[in-house]
Amino acid sequence: MAGRSPRDMLGRQGLTPVAEASSILMAKLADFRPGSEITALATCLDRVVAREITSLEDLPPWPRSTMDGYAVRAADTFGASSSMPGYLDIKGEVLMGGMPQGTVDKGCCMKIPTGGLAPDGSDAVVMLEHTVAVDEKMIEVVKGVGSGQNLIARGEDVARGQKIFDPGHRLRPQDLGLLAGLGIKELELFCPVRVGILSTGDEIVPWHEDPPAGKIRDINSITLAALATREHTVVKDYGIAPDSFDGFLSVMEKATAENDVVLFSGGSSVGMRDLGERVIETMGNPGILVHGVALKPGKPIIIGLHDKTVLFGLPGHPVSAMVCFELFVKQAIKKLSGLAVSGLPAPTVTARLSRNINSAAGRLDLIRVRLKKLEGYIVAEPVLGKSGAMSTLARADGFFFIEEPLQGLSQDDCVEVHLFK
Repeated sequence: MAGRSPRDMLGRQGLTPVAEASSILMAKLADFRPGSEITALATCLDRVVAREITSLEDLPPWPRSTMDGYAVRAADTFGASSSMPGYLDIKGEVLMGGMPQGTVDKGCCMKIPTGGLAPDGSDAVVMLEHTVAVDEKMIEVVKGVGSGQNLIARGEDVARGQKIFDPGHRLRPQDLGLLAGLGIKELELFCPVRVGILSTGDEIVPWHEDPPAGKIRDINSITLAALATREHTVVKDYGIAPDSFDGFLSVMEKATAENDVVLFSGGSSVGMRDLGERVIETMGNPGILVHGVALKPGKPIIIGLHDKTVLFGLPGHPVSAMVCFELFVKQAIKKLSGLAVSGLPAPTVTARLSRNINSAAGRLDLIRVRLKKLEGYIVAEPVLGKSGAMSTLARADGFFFIEEPLQGLSQDDCVEVHLFK
């Protein structure tokens, strides 16, 4: 089984490096392609384009003024200055929202607002500030303009047949505005990734209930649902699965049949009788890809695959579960969404470490930090606490990694802090 080293006599298993675990997962997903659907433009925000979009018309469809002023023939203004102005007859006015009436002939002009359609015969606009009214029928031009100045030409913004967006582009508000301006009413988009979430453990109760003695609230379900929603997925909560093989298997089979990604938390320890591992192995096809990574926090993650549904067994500690989501689940969701790889670096901030931090060589350590701005630079203060303490994440602005070969970092070392949204 890929990504899993032999077990020892006690059933323990070697840990897979984070980069290797990621490579194993992405190699299995390499040929996956999401389905697509036709979607009305008004509901396309944050969706991913499935088919290349090209313009069917010019934008703007008619030359428009970019300034309040007068539509002119540029040649009639050459050499005009405050000491030697040019004189033009006002032939009419372009009204906003209407077609120009008449033509700009030699020695003439037409008053025009910003956004007004340029009348025939004109090839530039003189700004209002560069004119002086002689009377209602004539102006002085005190600064000349060149051909095309203060005008946006037909198709200058977007030309007919021009490619607008490639497949894999996530649509932003400004993108919808452009498409609306081009008269595009519907698009072919990739179907959103469906994420099923369930928790395991007889010790947990729904987060909105008051737990009796010996029980704790289920933090992971709401936290993971929020993280998945941030990735523009459709989330379904399957509640708390029983800590029995048959009960857990039944819920997992239903969730797997209905989703592209299934996240379950709890039951992901490295023991031979681990419930999550047994269930995924029973479902098979191909089953478990990775069990346990060299990561703190987040070591006991399970990564599996059943047909075309990706399965993640996340640690029960909420902090560890969130770390695993950041490093592995998010990567799978992006791939399954059809989102193109941008090649751009993730948003980070360079900061100086406020204190020494120790680490164990051979594992990737994720260190939560709070950022402070001092004179001329940013300081990263580690947020210390037990690995399962949820408040450490709530108090943090981001995190940085201590790579596997290192045994720590020193005060004033520069680190790249990945910012939480």
